[in-house]
Amino acid sequence: MKITDELSESIEQSKDKIGELLVKHSALTRQQLDEALEVQRMEGGLLGEVLTRKNYIHPHDLIKVVCLQVGIPYQIDIKVDEIDANVVKDLSINYAKNHEVLPSMETDFSVTVFMSNPFNFNVVNDLHMIFKKEIKIICTTPLRIQDAINRVYEKANRNIVDSIEDESFDENIDLDGPIDILDATADEAPVIRFVNSVMFRAVKERASDIHIEPYDRETVYRFRINGVMTEILRQPKKTHAAVSSRIKVMAKLDIAEKRLPQDGRIKIKIAGKDIDIRLSTIPIQAGERIVMRILEKNNQVLRLETLGFRGKVLEGLQDLGSRKHGVLYVTGPTGHGKTTTLMAILDRINSPDKMIITVEDPVEYEVPGISQIQVNHKIDLSFAVALRSILRQNPDVVMVGETRDKETAEIAINASLTGHFVLSTLHTNDSSSAPTRLIDMGVQPFLISSSLVGILAQRLVRTLCNSCKLKTNLSDFEKAVLDIEELPDSATVFKPVGCPKCHNTGYTGRTVVSELLIINDEIRALIIQKVDSATIKKAAVRSGMRTLRGDALDKIFEGITSVEEILRAVNAEETH
Repeated sequence: MKITDELSESIEQSKDKIGELLVKHSALTRQQLDEALEVQRMEGGLLGEVLTRKNYIHPHDLIKVVCLQVGIPYQIDIKVDEIDANVVKDLSINYAKNHEVLPSMETDFSVTVFMSNPFNFNVVNDLHMIFKKEIKIICTTPLRIQDAINRVYEKANRNIVDSIEDESFDENIDLDGPIDILDATADEAPVIRFVNSVMFRAVKERASDIHIEPYDRETVYRFRINGVMTEILRQPKKTHAAVSSRIKVMAKLDIAEKRLPQDGRIKIKIAGKDIDIRLSTIPIQAGERIVMRILEKNNQVLRLETLGFRGKVLEGLQDLGSRKHGVLYVTGPTGHGKTTTLMAILDRINSPDKMIITVEDPVEYEVPGISQIQVNHKIDLSFAVALRSILRQNPDVVMVGETRDKETAEIAINASLTGHFVLSTLHTNDSSSAPTRLIDMGVQPFLISSSLVGILAQRLVRTLCNSCKLKTNLSDFEKAVLDIEELPDSATVFKPVGCPKCHNTGYTGRTVVSELLIINDEIRALIIQKVDSATIKKAAVRSGMRTLRGDALDKIFEGITSVEEILRAVNAEETH
């Protein structure tokens, strides 16, 4: 704590009385006081500095006794529950923490504040400017005031977040036109109404993500709908600070920190639906880029058939789900439904006679009868740590949201070898690349071959709108890209058109394109030999695996999706 010049002057003007008060109201002994006075006489300097340098008193002891001397109230206990959180709305939490000041009560004529150093007159002047009222000061300890600041501002943020449920969401608000939020602060109605409307529209249009991207002259708002980015509106760049602050307040992030990335979480209710929003901010040249991942809580888990699985893949997943031990991996890029597929498998095998535990980041679906653990990196609760602990619970089935490192992979594999059925996800382009990916992580090939039972690779592709799709013929170029010479006799190919029902995109919803690699003796031997993924793929095809390319062609020929969509969602090399 800094001893201000005003405080030092006050101490020196009445140092005899201050010394007596310190002996009376602190741990200072008379012997220590006499010694400090002697040091001051010999070396000069301030009495307070001598006492604190020798660790005879805490710096705050000086403030305490001066307050007693000049009649400023001194109070250790701060009754946080009696403080109206609205009183801090005009004072940022960073200012409050940096200057150790907390407004506690406001009347028509005055504001009562707790301060750790009431002799910091610059802060008192700031408070006069902010509240335009008389400032009444109560002195308290730095530790107590910091704790009270955290609790009061947490309550204030909670009140702001809860208020979104009381706001009326006007789905007819014209988001394409300019909205006057230029002069709005984060707590004023226009910016609240605007942010609420953006979130409402995102939920209504079933967007999975909201992207807010500031540029030199304007801020662009985009939704990811069915895996495709769509621009929604543009706003003047001047609006970005207010919108960013509002969203960060809702997520309980530091609104003053604009130089570092931040992650947060927002819980809201829209049209009776519980929505969980995962927030990520990163600093870019023009400001803070904000991405919000929208998760609708209490979602009903979809069935494998509804997701688009069928034929041998569906039969294979049903068979694998009945295994007593082994590891099943689902692979594919981020955002292509891997977790949804895993939860559909778990929902199918969920029964009272099976104990199922999951470790997820985040928990996207809440399933009755399944124990679900949320990863928390802030307290070092990683996939590996959680997995190691839940194995002591002796579960029958374990689902690990993602295998990111060697430690997690080895624990999962060892769990399968000791009689557990383990499901997890892995980031690879196709199913045959999974064993080599695990080997690259450092897992021994013999462990992989003895534990792995199956690998499902999948992509999500948009399905054509049945109201406007148009029958078409494949061009020679499209046939060449798809590596086919002629279409089957039963094939009917459509192309997207666009209509009001599909928001002029030509697509409604998504379905899965997949391949399921079942591990047999031949493939186990190849894994031990550390062969490349192409060799494993050839062996799997000989064993009857339908590749991503084959499933994608089936979806095109049946009029479920288009050639353009397959080429967009599945890399060319993966379709061959």
